[in-house]
Amino acid sequence: MSDNVLHIGNHLSASKGYLAMGEEAVSLGANVFAFFTRNPRGGKAKPIDEKDVAAFLAYAKEHEIGPLVVHAPYTLNPCAAKEDLRRFARETMADDLARLEYTPGNYYNFHPGSHVGQGADKGIELCAALLNAVLREDQHTMLLIETMSGKGTEIGRTFEEVRAIYDRVELKSHVGVCLDTCHIWDGGYDVKDHLDDVVEEFDAVVGLDNLKAIHLNDSKNPMVAHKDRHEKIGEGFIGLEALSRVTRHPKLRHLPFILETPNEHDGYAKEIATLREMWAK
Repeated sequence: MSDNVLHIGNHLSASKGYLAMGEEAVSLGANVFAFFTRNPRGGKAKPIDEKDVAAFLAYAKEHEIGPLVVHAPYTLNPCAAKEDLRRFARETMADDLARLEYTPGNYYNFHPGSHVGQGADKGIELCAALLNAVLREDQHTMLLIETMSGKGTEIGRTFEEVRAIYDRVELKSHVGVCLDTCHIWDGGYDVKDHLDDVVEEFDAVVGLDNLKAIHLNDSKNPMVAHKDRHEKIGEGFIGLEALSRVTRHPKLRHLPFILETPNEHDGYAKEIATLREMWAK
């Protein structure tokens, strides 16, 4: 992606269809966006409307909409202790990846899960095993491991844990990372006052070549809270100027930025406009 354009958007509702999401994104001033494949709490996905998808693909090309950063349901736990929960995660992710073949060349973001007392090493092993079960050589969607805040028994709470999952994946060309600013702040990475150091550490541990998208969120919590509570841009502990620096960082500015802030339509439009204005200075 070009680093001469700010690629920014937010989560949209997929219930109205692909074309409607594209039109809403443009109305917000966005040129990328995210959506859940189904209800974020789980459930069956709506059938694919091939005519709607075709109309969206034409609209996206016309309006230069960048890659979709699709989100798996929150309820999936790839490293659950119970086999039936892991099977549910595996089957849902496999179904989602098959559906995303209708819109090839995009990203599928997921939370690596909670080890629920099994230990981080076991959780990492189970998560990677699930990825190896669902990834296919001929698929056209890249799966993104999201960095987490470390609440409860989450894995992916450090760059080292994210790397450990990645290292165990067989089809590495089909896997990348999505960095969430709220999550890593809550996890102990100071993106406010030491952004360069955080970027350098990520590069040393995970590799910037593997970073494909950023969830740009402020946080309701002080650093190292391990709570994962998103806040509107500029109203949290990270702050507007720090988050703008993330979008303008020379090693990050080419990436798609997805807002997951607690907003409605007008709030998202304002955040996107503000960040665009600051990015252009």
